[in-house]
Amino acid sequence: MLVDIRKYDGSSSARWTATRLGADEHGTWLGTARGVPVGSAAGGWTTRFAYVTLVPPAAWWTATFCADPGPELYCDVCTVPEWSGNGTVLRTVDLDLDVVRPRGGGLRVEDEEEFAAHRVRYGYPGSLVREARRTCAWLAEAGRRDAGGVEPFVSAYRRWLGLVAPSGGRARPGP
Repeated sequence: MLVDIRKYDGSSSARWTATRLGADEHGTWLGTARGVPVGSAAGGWTTRFAYVTLVPPAAWWTATFCADPGPELYCDVCTVPEWSGNGTVLRTVDLDLDVVRPRGGGLRVEDEEEFAAHRVRYGYPGSLVREARRTCAWLAEAGRRDAGGVEPFVSAYRRWLGLVAPSGGRARPGP
């Protein structure tokens, strides 16, 4: 399936293929193997590590959980993801703000300057700005590693990450 992430002006932020692994109470899980080509308006690259992405229903975020050496958690604040009619394409608009939890490190918010610049450049409506900030604050609290963290950010993702071959092999569908 295709993951198609856009910027607010419609330009490409990133596009890659992923495998739909399955779904649980948290949403739909996608797997991406190491070495998958990723394209964008800024150029292309290949994934350096395997990861799984959670697409929760009707939420303004996605969460990516990476195999080593990637960050343990990388949440993108975005518009509510939309599936194509046949479920083979996932589209969303990247709203710049990211919540990142590196392996063994503390959680941090990234790209606040980019959010501020794009807010002006693209004319983000006030309601979008409020929802992006509210979502970012919630993710920063929910994604904590300590007792303040909540699922799926604590351990639920491990089952799904285990389905993606860390050696760069193909992801296999889950139960």
